[in-house]
Amino acid sequence: MEDKNNKEVLLTYEGLQKLEKELEEYKTVRRKEVAERIKQALAFGDISENSEYDEAKNEQAFIEGRIATLENMLRKAKVIDEEDIATDIVSIGSKVTVKDLEFDDEVEYTIVGSAEADPLELKISNESPVGKALIGHKVGEIVEVVVPDGVLQYKILDIKK
Repeated sequence: MEDKNNKEVLLTYEGLQKLEKELEEYKTVRRKEVAERIKQALAFGDISENSEYDEAKNEQAFIEGRIATLENMLRKAKVIDEEDIATDIVSIGSKVTVKDLEFDDEVEYTIVGSAEADPLELKISNESPVGKALIGHKVGEIVEVVVPDGVLQYKILDIKK
């Protein structure tokens, strides 16, 4: 069985920069802010019934957890070199234009590793149902994606870096 904690974190260069920036924000700004909130809450005296203190401690725990997660991801990061992104078949890093055959809509997805997936920006994970189905296919092929509502059919119109 594969150990999920040792799995490579696949990132585009843009995704790597985004994670590094987020880590820096947590380490420099957010840590200081929450430490100051804890200090202020302690100044109110009795902490046994001090909701500001409890909130700040919970946020501090979240921040430290997120820092640990980001550091771990960056340690295991494998950056996809733009030169290695194929344009003949769909792979991680590909921008894929597909046509939804049911709704006749065209959408351009970027296939990324799960760490930088962002559906609102149309960046889908290679591990998502749609991403997994598209990987390895070529322009002109029709790909079927099994989703809870049934089966989606996409025709691949274009693949680029």
